[in-house]
Amino acid sequence: MFSLEQIKQAYDKVQTETDFAIYIQELIQLGIKGYNTFIADGRVVYYGDTHHEASTDKKYDPLFVAASANKERFIECLVLHESGQTDYYTFCQQAAQCGIATSRIDIIEMTCTYFSDEGDAIVIEKIPV
Repeated sequence: MFSLEQIKQAYDKVQTETDFAIYIQELIQLGIKGYNTFIADGRVVYYGDTHHEASTDKKYDPLFVAASANKERFIECLVLHESGQTDYYTFCQQAAQCGIATSRIDIIEMTCTYFSDEGDAIVIEKIPV
């Protein structure tokens, strides 16, 4: 079973997109199948092979998530963030304004899916390996 400390140690090594691919490989070695990030407060729930879960505390004061998703604007914000033009918290603020409530990294499928508050998939990205 994995721990939040093991996940933190792996995450602390991430500085670039290349490092993110290595991070994903380390999560696989820990037995993690994926994780959900709750945009409203930054909380993350990691899940594994044997229904084991580990959850972080909230990372910031709650953000208001817009009731309807603005996919086009969200894609613009995502592109800016992925090119290094925004920090993580700014990206979360923008995502919330665009109606994104959660993101799910699926390590098995190697995808990152962004969901509305209603649970609709708004954007699905392949994770580069």
